[in-house]
Amino acid sequence: MATTSRLSKEVRREQLLDAALAIVRTRGADGLTLVTLAEAAGVSRPIVYDHFGTRAGLLIALYRQLDDRHRAALDEALRTAEPTVAATARVMSSAYFACATDIPEFAALSAALKGNPDMEATQHDLLNNYTTAMAAALAPYCALSPKALKLHCIALLGAAEAIATELTHRRTTRQQATATFTNLITGTLVR
Repeated sequence: MATTSRLSKEVRREQLLDAALAIVRTRGADGLTLVTLAEAAGVSRPIVYDHFGTRAGLLIALYRQLDDRHRAALDEALRTAEPTVAATARVMSSAYFACATDIPEFAALSAALKGNPDMEATQHDLLNNYTTAMAAALAPYCALSPKALKLHCIALLGAAEAIATELTHRRTTRQQATATFTNLITGTLVR
């Protein structure tokens, strides 16, 4: 009889989220339930329930994990960018649309949780974190007050979301989307 070692709670959670992402990629967000996750991960249902509680809890945890990965990639790109407004805007734009094309599960998870108050709070929290980081990266190139700059970043992300929709529906290219968003950012900051 083979023995299996117990994974730490953190490692098990990552394993479960990776399995959940694989389910969403192959079956869509509607195919992801606590039961299908338990089956795919080869664990008992109580383990999955212990980690996520509800299907909404699972979907939100997966959404947060994808956001964390995207933010880490953006932060790394910003660290290595040339210190100019144009380079910073280009890096932000490129990272944003890479996320839209490389992580299409964001949209599926968001749609599956539409109207869920916990998801709305999560999205608000993540938007706040993203706009804070965006404003911090752009502040050296801008004369706007911090409050005004953050509001501009919120508006810019609204535009980016609309452009991302065009991109995911193949009505524009990633290159065109990146150039347009870069121009919007620099046009907002350079007068």
